Amino acid sequence: MRIEVISTGDEVLTGKIVNTNFSWISQKLEDFGLAVTWETTVGDDREDLLLAFRLAGERADAVIVNGGLGPTVDDLSQEIAARAAGVELELNEAWLAKMEDYFKRRSRVMPPNNRKQAMLPAGAEVLDNPVGTACGFAVTIGRARFMFTPGVPREMRRMLEDQIIPWLLARAGKQTAIFLKRFHSYGIGESHADALLHGVEALAPGGGVKLGFRAHYPQLETKLAVRGADMDEVRSKLLPVEAAVRQRLGNFILAEDDATLEGVVLSAMRAREATLAIVETFSSGQIAGRIAHLPGAETVLRRGVVARRREDICAAVGLDPDALNEGISKETAARVARAMLAQTGATHALAVLVDVDDGADRIEFAGTICLAIATARDTVVRRSRVVGGRDWVRLGAVEMGLDCLRRYLQGLPVDERIDFEKVEERPA
Repeated sequence: MRIEVISTGDEVLTGKIVNTNFSWISQKLEDFGLAVTWETTVGDDREDLLLAFRLAGERADAVIVNGGLGPTVDDLSQEIAARAAGVELELNEAWLAKMEDYFKRRSRVMPPNNRKQAMLPAGAEVLDNPVGTACGFAVTIGRARFMFTPGVPREMRRMLEDQIIPWLLARAGKQTAIFLKRFHSYGIGESHADALLHGVEALAPGGGVKLGFRAHYPQLETKLAVRGADMDEVRSKLLPVEAAVRQRLGNFILAEDDATLEGVVLSAMRAREATLAIVETFSSGQIAGRIAHLPGAETVLRRGVVARRREDICAAVGLDPDALNEGISKETAARVARAMLAQTGATHALAVLVDVDDGADRIEFAGTICLAIATARDTVVRRSRVVGGRDWVRLGAVEMGLDCLRRYLQGLPVDERIDFEKVEERPA
């Protein structure tokens, strides 16, 4: 099946916004064995859109159009789709009623221009949008079936997963029971994970499992796309493969599916009725920021300290001003964590101290990360040298701090070697 994706909008064409929607669509289709043959980006111009739709209708079997379904004057997808299909626009009364109810339930009056979103090409099939007011729709133009989706990412993604991908799979003659299993890991690179998981797809009885990766430092996502005749068959294929992935990646797996590292940490602490205090340098408060907004964090997060100067760290946790004069080390990180524990009364204190190299940012730029986790029972420490530039060091410090806390809470070693750190020579 030849699939084309058309991205619309002046802001996308001119680069004012990055076209992450196309990247997501293409990756999601690839997960299920559906390849994009062409991608077209076109601005908010009637004649340019009409030409793009007609060309795609001549060469593709299926076309996904993203954007242009809003209520404003520059949202042109319905109008041009009708012209390209040779039909008139018609008011879809059912969708209009749904939009009016959407606004009513929010104690708002629907603006008159939203009515435009219920004007669809005659004979179009409605694609439901349970999380927004812009309905998608499907219509035939030339030889291709066009499926129009909103530009809002969460609305587009829901429509693609629930309605468009199953249709494409059925049209392509593929098994239509589909499932995507995801593992999130930190500390292991893509090539290393690929080597560890070599041959894992063959463990699925009868095949039907595809292994893939998406690297987005500092995490790696490992994906298992599974197809079968029904969900019982999908589960039987997936079971031995996912068990092998867990066994081979081991402690590096920090979460699965929609779970996040910070969510795993928060859940583990809430289960213990534990509280947390954090001290961080260089990371701009991003460790606390990953946790603080989550539901339930108000019962766990006791305090966060963000500082760069050593004397400010000491003042914040109640240490003598010269307590860190010898520099950042595992010992000083432990001292800071224990002081924060005592000062806040939290059950757990995490200190992540970073000492970065001098000089301009470059690929060889490195930072030394020293962290400690203190409780009334014990204190564990870790030291790591991360190379790759200032942002690489900063992101690595945030992820390492959270992951070490996750490991500590799960009874795993916090000092397990990771792929992203520089091995330092030991003195003879």
